[in-house]
Amino acid sequence: MLTYEGQRSSASIHGVLMPPSHTNTTSMSSSIDASGIRRASPGHHRHIWIITGPAGCGKTSVAQYIAEHLDLPYIEGDEFHPASNVRKMAQGIPLTDADRWDWLVLLRKTAVERLTKADKSGVVLTCSALKHKYRDVIRIAAYNDHDLIVHFVYLHGDEQTLLQRVRARKGHYMKDSMVHSQFATLEEPEEDERDCLSVDVSGSLPQVQHEALRQVQAILEQDSS
Repeated sequence: MLTYEGQRSSASIHGVLMPPSHTNTTSMSSSIDASGIRRASPGHHRHIWIITGPAGCGKTSVAQYIAEHLDLPYIEGDEFHPASNVRKMAQGIPLTDADRWDWLVLLRKTAVERLTKADKSGVVLTCSALKHKYRDVIRIAAYNDHDLIVHFVYLHGDEQTLLQRVRARKGHYMKDSMVHSQFATLEEPEEDERDCLSVDVSGSLPQVQHEALRQVQAILEQDSS
């Protein structure tokens, strides 16, 4: 679990517009659950929500929160790394594109399979997805399925903040040096990546979780409209 300082969070959406093929004209509806969270009614598409960002940004905490509140299957991407990748990261050796490629393909396939077997409207997956081309590997899931939409929730923060949070972890294989290497590799979502949401993680964990869920809910309400 990450340690967050009690600062305010902010968020922005990187041009998140539903593609023309994903719009419709039926009425929008929503409900509010016992915890006060506003829930969108089931939409017209299935969704893969990839929670992304460098080590220490809080991917697991945010993903589990979203999955719980939306009653969706949750996939921890790190659990799918082969042993060779885990050994490299534990030794502070950055992963190469070749190291990540099969892992990304496996995550994509697993997300689609879990979505189908669970018969749910979506699935939540953690994956650093540091580069544009890594995100493109996941996007392939929707290329031949017009009922499926892939979204990225990018959790961003400054390197020093995330480094402090990684140092506070106990029993995790990610080392300090890996935070720096991930920032060196990081390609933040660009304006043309219209499937990306952006959440600032400088605030408290509850603030970040709630803001990420709020943005996800906004997309789901748009899809149900």
